[in-house]
Amino acid sequence: MWTVVYIAPSLKEAEKMRNLLSTEGFLVKLRTIGLPQANDACSVEILVPESEVDEALETINTI
Repeated sequence: MWTVVYIAPSLKEAEKMRNLLSTEGFLVKLRTIGLPQANDACSVEILVPESEVDEALETINTI
């Protein structure tokens, strides 16, 4: 099961976080919340497997 570990304010921010987590060895999925606005600004959930949540949160907190 996939679990949300972070909600990014934009797709650009979400992709940056995904790249950082992927570099650390985590499996990462992105899921948009709602519809994109005119400037492509939308919130994006960052998800990792439930078994990796604690480690992913530790990594996010150090970033």
